[in-house]
Amino acid sequence: MKHVRHFTPFIFLSLVHVCLVQANYAPYFFDNGARSTNGNMALLSLSEDTPVGTHVYTLNGTDPEGDPVTYDLTYEAGSRRYFSVDKNLGNVTLIEELDREKEDEIEVIVSISDGLSTVSEKVRILVMDANDESPEFINTPYIVEVPENTPSSSSIFKIEAIDKDTGSGGSITYFLQNIHANKFTIDRHSGVLRIKTGVTLDYEKSRTHFVVVVAKDGGGKLRGDNKVFSATTTVTINVEDVQDTPPMFIGTPYYGYVYEDTLAGSEVLTVVALDGDRGKPNSIHYCIVNGSEGSFEISNTTGAISVIKSPNQLKKEVYELKVKASEISQEGDASDHVFAMVIIRVVDLNNHPPTFYGENGPQNRFELTMYEHPPEGEILRGLKITVNDSDQGANAKFNLRLVGPGGIFRVVPQTVLNEAQVTIIVENSAAIDYESSKVLTFKLLAIEVNTPEKFSSTADIVIHLLDTNDNVPKFSSDYYIARIPENSPGGSNVVAVTATDPDSGLWGEIKYSIYGTGADLFLIHPSTGIIYTQPWAVLDAEVSSKYNFYVKAEDTDGKYSLAEVFITVLDVNDHSPEFNENIQEKTMIIGSPVKIEAIDQDAEEPNNIVDYSIMQADPANVFDIDQSTGEIKLKSYIRSLDIIHNITKNKDCIWSLVVQAKDRGSPSFSTTAVLKIDITEETLHKGPMAAFLMQTKDNPMKALGVLAGVMGIMVLITIMISTAMFWRNKRSNKVMPVRRIIKKRQMPPSRTVRMEWLKFKRPSNAAEKFIIEEEVKSLHNENSNNNIQVVPVPPASPLPPPPPALAPRSDAPGWRVPTVSGSLTPKHVIKPPKNKCQGSTHNALVSELKMRFEKRNAAFGEPHI
Repeated sequence: MKHVRHFTPFIFLSLVHVCLVQANYAPYFFDNGARSTNGNMALLSLSEDTPVGTHVYTLNGTDPEGDPVTYDLTYEAGSRRYFSVDKNLGNVTLIEELDREKEDEIEVIVSISDGLSTVSEKVRILVMDANDESPEFINTPYIVEVPENTPSSSSIFKIEAIDKDTGSGGSITYFLQNIHANKFTIDRHSGVLRIKTGVTLDYEKSRTHFVVVVAKDGGGKLRGDNKVFSATTTVTINVEDVQDTPPMFIGTPYYGYVYEDTLAGSEVLTVVALDGDRGKPNSIHYCIVNGSEGSFEISNTTGAISVIKSPNQLKKEVYELKVKASEISQEGDASDHVFAMVIIRVVDLNNHPPTFYGENGPQNRFELTMYEHPPEGEILRGLKITVNDSDQGANAKFNLRLVGPGGIFRVVPQTVLNEAQVTIIVENSAAIDYESSKVLTFKLLAIEVNTPEKFSSTADIVIHLLDTNDNVPKFSSDYYIARIPENSPGGSNVVAVTATDPDSGLWGEIKYSIYGTGADLFLIHPSTGIIYTQPWAVLDAEVSSKYNFYVKAEDTDGKYSLAEVFITVLDVNDHSPEFNENIQEKTMIIGSPVKIEAIDQDAEEPNNIVDYSIMQADPANVFDIDQSTGEIKLKSYIRSLDIIHNITKNKDCIWSLVVQAKDRGSPSFSTTAVLKIDITEETLHKGPMAAFLMQTKDNPMKALGVLAGVMGIMVLITIMISTAMFWRNKRSNKVMPVRRIIKKRQMPPSRTVRMEWLKFKRPSNAAEKFIIEEEVKSLHNENSNNNIQVVPVPPASPLPPPPPALAPRSDAPGWRVPTVSGSLTPKHVIKPPKNKCQGSTHNALVSELKMRFEKRNAAFGEPHI
């Protein structure tokens, strides 16, 4: 019982399964008809131009239990797969291109499955035609043989083409290209080719015709568009010749010549005739119909005409032969024929070329000697030339011409008949030049004009030229430029001039000479043209560095030419820089430079450029010198004498320098000078007069001249003022107070003239302590009434005074120089002198100026006030 309980559930499940299996129904396709786009694809038709990838159908079916179904397509073995299907949706897609002409039906097995049951059906799909094929000609190429006598409108060939399409796309019509230019026509439906009505073929005019035939289908749909396809082919029509054209002569008209040396039996010429039917030509038979008069015969087969008599037996100069050419058929019968005229002339033989003759018979070389440059138009009478042609008529006519350098001579006559005397005339005298060519060679050519042989002869004309003096000596250059150092000795070569004269002999010899204002120091060799300096000549670039003159080249006949010579004397460093004195003394105020100068007499740079340097100084490291200008100044840190005293123990105010002046030439020259410098400080007030005195301390004449001029002006002003005051006081009887007129004069320019007699031994800047004060003094007489009239006397220009004896005075600290209208008053500065040099210099300058003014006043005869 226990086993029965366990077996009962198992039996129940098995029964349920059996019931379920028995209840499953197979799926099936819907059959929606032939034109449906879904179902089982039965009776489906597709156009062959359906594009690949197109969705062409949808498989559609169902399962009675409502289970989902899947679809599939299969093919028989060996068949092409044209479609694919979406297993779930049933969409059928074209995957291979259709071609009705290859396969018009496709068998496919379609199946539907619900997972348990599968239902399969074989369906047939029809492939519909599309117009995708072009017509094709069969049995090509087309070559047709047609006799030329075929009647017009005759059928000569049938063209055939096929089109694999069906319907209108497979129907074909025919037509010809260039229908108007063709001699043929074609039936558009049958393709039969015919000769056009009224047209004949001619082998002799055209042996072959090419006809282009077009085959066109009736058109049809292709991928939605209406398409028409066509094809072309060429029909070659060869025209066959038939005997329908007479013979014809080739190479007409015919001319023959019998010459005086032609032998009897000789062939004169050959006539040629051909059958007009070239395809199958007949043989030709020749004969002379008339005109030979028993003098000529013709070969029946070759057409060669021969003379059967000797030329001297021929009675006429021209024979006209009528020749007949006949066709001989294959049966031996004469058929068509043709005539031709043959003209034979009996002529003189052109067997003599033109020949040149001299005085002694035939000659082919003629020579002449003459001077160059004969007058134009002159006849070369030394040439005796005759030309002759022994032939007669046109054979004796020929032309003459000269072959060689053109335009020099011309020949007369230019055309000759039988014989003539040859004359050669000068045409271009300038080209007949001995220097260009000593021998002129020409060829005299005689050539026949109207003969086929063009016989010719030549003769050599050789002209030997004699020289004349027709050229002027010519320099190689219009001017010559030369350079020579100034230290060159006398007789040195400067430059060689060259002139040429192409004339020969003595006329070509050249003699050189020079002339001109710059030629005094130079000579020229008369033959070689070498210019050199005079033996005694001394060149000096500092005196004269440029010379120019003319050189003359002259031949023995007096013809000459000129060239200009430019000579530059090169400066040589032959001068040393020179100081005006080898020992110089200068006064230097601290803060102001002094200048030393040396001059180099060389003419050019860098020989005359001078550089300055301090070779030795005592004390050292006190002075600097400008290399270019020669200005000497104290070093920048020296601003007083105290600094100098701290540098050296020498308390003297005078220091010595050895200055070197060196030029920049090569080799370089130098010289030295000793410069003694008296250094002092500015202790006086600065003013125009003081500055002027310091500037002119080395040129006292300048200072005296300026001071004399100022004093003269002051005298005139004083006289005028005194006269005016006198007349005013005389009217008013009043004495006017003294008025002071102070006037500062401008600084005169400095000069470099040095006067030895006015040099100070120890000058200083003491002059800067003075200013000029001009005072108008009242003039007193014994009665003190100011009525005395003073007549001014104009001062004369002073002559340079003799050198004064300088006597320094140190005992008088101040002084006064009386003048007509003022006085020179010192401004005393209470300051202890630093050393004895400063005081002595001051005293010497004051004493000297005082003496100058006293002598100047004495010259005017003025009384001291």
